[in-house]
Amino acid sequence: MTENAIKVERRGAVLEVTIDRPKANAIDVATSRKLGEVFASFRDDPDLRVAIVTGGGDKFFSAGWDLKAAADGETPDSDYGVGGFGGLQELPNLNKPVIAALNGMAVGGGFEIALSTDIIIAAEHVRFSLPEIKAGTVADAASIKLPRRIPYHVAMEFLFTGRWMDAEEALKWGLVNEIVPADRLMERAREVADLLSNGPSLVFAAIKEVARETEGMPFHKALSLVTNRKLPTVDTLYGSEDVKEGPLAFAEKREPVWKGR
Repeated sequence: MTENAIKVERRGAVLEVTIDRPKANAIDVATSRKLGEVFASFRDDPDLRVAIVTGGGDKFFSAGWDLKAAADGETPDSDYGVGGFGGLQELPNLNKPVIAALNGMAVGGGFEIALSTDIIIAAEHVRFSLPEIKAGTVADAASIKLPRRIPYHVAMEFLFTGRWMDAEEALKWGLVNEIVPADRLMERAREVADLLSNGPSLVFAAIKEVARETEGMPFHKALSLVTNRKLPTVDTLYGSEDVKEGPLAFAEKREPVWKGR
């Protein structure tokens, strides 16, 4: 079942990952570990530049933690694999863009997976919920991330009540980048992925590491890490051919050719 639960397709420099576990694309330990393996391979493959993660069907992106598996003994502190729950949340050094194409409801851990991506595109019918409060447990990753993404009082109310949020409200708070008709979801996600796959991969890597490593730092300390090349991706970028290509292309009035080196 788990082997068929994650569908992977390479499309040029783009990797498409589909969580396909009917009826709700819920994630058990085995599925989470598989996702971690997939995203670690994506991270380490120099020919892949962007990933899209979506769900099978049109009802659920993912319902999060598989409660049937929990009833059989899986616990919140189980070993969910190299990337933590869902393969993305704790995957170290993932410095490539990841797009979430939300085809349906993002609930609990499914919502947390979406929060672990860089760009979120949602179908019009998508809804979000963190129902952990109703089960007497904590939405751990969301309790950390959500108050940093949207106004604190909105995040707390959402976490405390477990209510539903529709796509329009999510767009209002900046939780999604855009809303599209369901039949255009993957088309739009691929448009964005193709745009990024042709962009400066070394710059993308630096942006992700800077954002991740400086979170919560005082501004001057964070800026010093960048300007003094203390972060590996920044040091690589500043010593690369690509850092010279941008100004050269501008001077020569042509499109830059990014080599990733």
